[in-house]
Amino acid sequence: MSERKTGVYLCSGCGIGEAVAMDELETVAVKEFKAPHCAQHAMLCGEEGVETIRADLAEGKVNQLVIGACSPRVMTDRFQFDNAQVIRANLRELVSWSHAPGDEDTQAAAADYVRMAITQASKTTAPEPWIEGEYSQRIMVVGGGSTGLMAAREAAEAGHEVLLVERSDRLGGHARGYAKVIPHRPPYRDPQPNDIEALIAAVENDPLITVKTNCHVTKTSGMPGKFQVELANGAGPSNETVGAIVVATGWRPYDPSKLGHLGYGVSPDVVTNVELEKILAAGQPKRPSNGQAPKAVAFIQCAGSRDPDHLPYCSSVCCASSIKQALQLVEADPECSTYIVYDELRTPGVAEEFYRSAQAKGVIFLKGKVKSVGANLTVVVDDALIGEEVPLEGLDMVVLATGMVPNTTIPDLPYENSEYAAAQLQADINPLSPIPVAGYQGEAPAPLPRPADNPPPGAPILNLQYRQGPHIPMLADGFSDSHYICFPYETRRTGIYTCGPVRRPMDMGEAAEDAAGAVMKAVQVVRNAAKGASVHPRSGDLSFPRIGYNTCTKCRRCTVECPFGAIDEDEKEYPVVNPTRCRRCGTCMGACPVRTISFDNYSVEMISSMIKAVEVPDEFEEKPRVLILACENDAYPALDMAGINRHTYSPHVRVIPVRCLGSVSLVWISTALESGYDGIVLMGCKPGDDYQCHFVKGSAMAKERMGKIADTLKSMALETERVAQMEVSIAESHKIGPMIDDYMATIDRIGLSPLKGF
Repeated sequence: MSERKTGVYLCSGCGIGEAVAMDELETVAVKEFKAPHCAQHAMLCGEEGVETIRADLAEGKVNQLVIGACSPRVMTDRFQFDNAQVIRANLRELVSWSHAPGDEDTQAAAADYVRMAITQASKTTAPEPWIEGEYSQRIMVVGGGSTGLMAAREAAEAGHEVLLVERSDRLGGHARGYAKVIPHRPPYRDPQPNDIEALIAAVENDPLITVKTNCHVTKTSGMPGKFQVELANGAGPSNETVGAIVVATGWRPYDPSKLGHLGYGVSPDVVTNVELEKILAAGQPKRPSNGQAPKAVAFIQCAGSRDPDHLPYCSSVCCASSIKQALQLVEADPECSTYIVYDELRTPGVAEEFYRSAQAKGVIFLKGKVKSVGANLTVVVDDALIGEEVPLEGLDMVVLATGMVPNTTIPDLPYENSEYAAAQLQADINPLSPIPVAGYQGEAPAPLPRPADNPPPGAPILNLQYRQGPHIPMLADGFSDSHYICFPYETRRTGIYTCGPVRRPMDMGEAAEDAAGAVMKAVQVVRNAAKGASVHPRSGDLSFPRIGYNTCTKCRRCTVECPFGAIDEDEKEYPVVNPTRCRRCGTCMGACPVRTISFDNYSVEMISSMIKAVEVPDEFEEKPRVLILACENDAYPALDMAGINRHTYSPHVRVIPVRCLGSVSLVWISTALESGYDGIVLMGCKPGDDYQCHFVKGSAMAKERMGKIADTLKSMALETERVAQMEVSIAESHKIGPMIDDYMATIDRIGLSPLKGF
């Protein structure tokens, strides 16, 4: 940046002017910080206010803006100006709407937020994006089942070239064997014709789509816009460059040989729902044992599902699938009696119409648990409605509704049965594993052996050449890991998206919508990569981590702790950033013990300077000062919402938003303590099985680091309560006030910091 000309603009609207003295804030900017230009306005976001700023920029009065007004999370479109970096001071939600108007402590808070914003402006520069070479706009879709076909079509319709890779010799997957499918169009009352052949034809005839069958991925390296993919098929290996990857490898049925307790194997007439699909697709339904038409068929739901000894989860689609098959049997032979035995029937949304249609057509639903299935096909049901065991006799077939197992690995053998796969998955199967995570330590994993035509059991689908290992990170049950609330298609590998049953169990209609969503994300990432911009959740951020190699100790903590595998190591063991993989969370910065990693607009020095910019009362004023480092994704929005709802809390806290608690440097804690702060709060997202951390494990990392902080406090003869971690979701703004005030009560109890005045 050329010479900084920082303009400070203070808005008195929305009650700010009634809560604090604006002239005093202007004095802070002009007298304390020698701001070359400062102006007040009654409605800065209005057309007149915006035009005032534009005019000052055009005249060259200012080239950097500090705007003291509402939260930086709002009015972003109004306060966005070409060729000018904007820093926001939150005087509305954090001050005038959450503290008493006219109070000296409220005024002090407003002044400190202005001080911090001006200081931030002096310690940051507008980021320059990383743009180097050509960026591919082509999207690779892995998996040629119904989901992959839909993904390929959606990407092509968006104008992108598509490379569709299918491991088998033909497209269509499971869906190719279905006579009819669960309805996904109104009126949702009857099984629909299967249109998979038309979809296959559309894909094969699309000039933007290249189809490769009998093909699988043997190696994936690079980053969004520059993925280097090695493929293998009978013709030999080939190398492709793609911009993004959509994984739609689908599912496989749960192994029925494990369901002997439900009769599988005792009779050929005990079949799975997948096996029944083949029978229905062949024409008139026939019993496997004698070829005769079945007259009585029982469907057993949750066959090996929702069972800690088998699949712990519900596959969701099984209920509607059994209804579809029962209706197909009734349609083929109206005299056929069909029974669906369920514990909890799951037909949400439009599927409820499907369930009612089945009831009207004579399908009998029995709520209860199956106790046994005999060799003569007698099914004993513990009926939950009448409280007795009821035998279903005279059955011709029993159908086990087995669940979906995701194909997150090569599906020759289940990954859970493979020692090879278990070892490779250990590092990333749980996003909240203790730190350091097993598998991350020591040397980076060597590239995996991957024979072109004979991949080992449990081998990864993409064989990622990442420091963190070859697999797409997945949850303990094998489905791809994602932030299911905010980012349902993203994996922890930027530019790689999953959709369909590999992400969660779903039917073909849901999977088609899922494919469209994943492709939209893939389109976003290839276009952003070409601009050097980040995606989710800091979409559009042009910054990326810069490493000072002169002071780097090659400790590998940045490569180890990056949740997204964005950092590799070169032949000299120095960290190498893959910029378009990076999500800009700053975890690497928080992990670096020598503070050699920073961003143009976010650094250890910047936050440290902001911390020191606050006026901390001395010990004689008897007013505490507490620093809150608030995660910008959950905690800071919750603080904003607390202000919007006029929830009040102690005016003695000062809030600095951080990208993620994983980015918090221990230097900031020591700086605050040395500056005389009486307490520090790390306020972040809630961890857990349904984690809410937008950067996966930032809160967990902060909690791990808290142990080191506690040791440091003890060595300084300070109470461990002076540094605390709080968890809050974006929906818990009503808890913010009590949480802060309870902590302030703790500070009152233990007293002001003995470091004040030193």
